[in-house]
Amino acid sequence: GVAWGQTKAQKQAAGYDRAARATVLHQANVYISADANSQRISLVTPGHEVVVIQRSGPWVKVFANTDAGDEASEDDSNVPEVGGDDVPTPASGWVRDKGVVGPETAGGDSILFGAAANFEAEAEQPHAPKGAAEAAHLLYKRVPDYFPDSPLAAEAAWRAADIRWRLEKLDVSTLPSAKEQDAYLRPQIYEGAMKKVMKAYPGSSFAARAAYEMLDNKLCGDWQGLPKCPEMETGLYVKYAKQFPDGPKAAEALYNATYRQGVVVTMYLVQEDRKKSEAAAGRTVALAEELKAKYPKSDYAARAAAIAYRVQQGIPVFGNDRD
Repeated sequence: GVAWGQTKAQKQAAGYDRAARATVLHQANVYISADANSQRISLVTPGHEVVVIQRSGPWVKVFANTDAGDEASEDDSNVPEVGGDDVPTPASGWVRDKGVVGPETAGGDSILFGAAANFEAEAEQPHAPKGAAEAAHLLYKRVPDYFPDSPLAAEAAWRAADIRWRLEKLDVSTLPSAKEQDAYLRPQIYEGAMKKVMKAYPGSSFAARAAYEMLDNKLCGDWQGLPKCPEMETGLYVKYAKQFPDGPKAAEALYNATYRQGVVVTMYLVQEDRKKSEAAAGRTVALAEELKAKYPKSDYAARAAAIAYRVQQGIPVFGNDRD
């Protein structure tokens, strides 16, 4: 028998031909023989990998779920696969030759991307089917994997990383530690997939998006009414906007910095530190003007202008604004 805890290199050495790798677009039963009446031995869910061993009429013989625990072994052994622990043990058997997509499938990159996008849309519905988000994540992941030269590869890699990030962020947000002021007091969201996007597609809009999303791991859980956090976060957003000025998140980052400086104006007033409050007011106005100069078409420019106006009018941006 083959040991299943193998690295990709070991798999290739063991004769796993790249062309033999494939995934399924729908739930596929694995049967003990090429016969729908034979015993079912496993189930392959969308996006999980199989290795095609042979074909026989409408049937394909596969090693199923060869990627169990794949995510974890990639970078970080203590990070679970998105779907948790219920990954079936790999098994050799037969599946119907339907919806099996691999590197040799004509137009396979579009098919995988489209199937992933459909699952992602389902996952965003109020009563999302169980497993839709994970299926989207895995199917997107297969696009750069099987079709590295596809024009869809960069966006698919980003979307796969983004779905995983959002699922983990949701998990972290339900923990008591989510309210901690300092980021290091709560579990960090796994960065491996985002860092891969940045490394594989430097200078792309997707690298800029990945860098923006990773700021989540540095932000405070709760400001607790103190200026320390919004001051620190202002710095993070300003630095980000300098680093990725042409990225799709630059205007939003400058807006976030403007808003935080507006908040700080009020916090320092509460602490009766008029000097620091006035300095923050000056920074709020300067950031809003920078945003308008650099990204005049963005609605974030107008939103920042409204924050700056409130500050200049002495209306609190944070807390109770009734006079």
